[in-house]
Amino acid sequence: MVKKRIGVLALQGAFTEHIASFQKLGAEALAIRLPLRLRGLDGLVIPGGESTTISQLTLSYGLMEILRGLARHGLPVFGTCAGMILLAKSGSDSTVETIGAMDIEVSRNAFGRQIDSFETLLSVRALGEVPFPGVFIRAPIIVGAGPGVEILASLPDGTPVAARQGNLLVSAFHPELTSDLRFHAYFLNIVSAYAEERDYKLDNQPCEASGAPPPESQAIS
Repeated sequence: MVKKRIGVLALQGAFTEHIASFQKLGAEALAIRLPLRLRGLDGLVIPGGESTTISQLTLSYGLMEILRGLARHGLPVFGTCAGMILLAKSGSDSTVETIGAMDIEVSRNAFGRQIDSFETLLSVRALGEVPFPGVFIRAPIIVGAGPGVEILASLPDGTPVAARQGNLLVSAFHPELTSDLRFHAYFLNIVSAYAEERDYKLDNQPCEASGAPPPESQAIS
């Protein structure tokens, strides 16, 4: 089986921990800082960190429009904490420009300051019966979701903290800061399904090619 190539946006935040988690699962994981590094990826992670900083650096490095194009063309993207804010269509902080790919509204720093960080066990049906350890650090929450969004995990009071919409996966917490690799494995399953669908479409194109470039070259200049 060919290793999946997972890019982790490495402008700021907990990107090294994500890379280590995917490597433990046998995937090829690499740090992404420049547009050309986005070529040939099977999936992308936007890590936790400081959402304003990540947003500004994404714009400065010329990555924002490319990321929007890749998400629109179906590339699996996993956003954790600040990454969830970056993927959302709308949020409570208008100073953060987002990719806007996922039909959710988020509230930034919903639990307060760094000192208010906490850990709790979460029931995540998609990961099995064993609860998942949620690490919340100045975390956002989902305050609204469109009809195509599946809520994967909520706090005991019903607050949604993880969701999926097609090729997009988000969590308000930091799975990369635990030894539990199930969320990363779940994302790799999404990546594998996307790769199979992509390969099927390529294999079943008519002989008279339309001449249109592949999604990667459409989105990256």
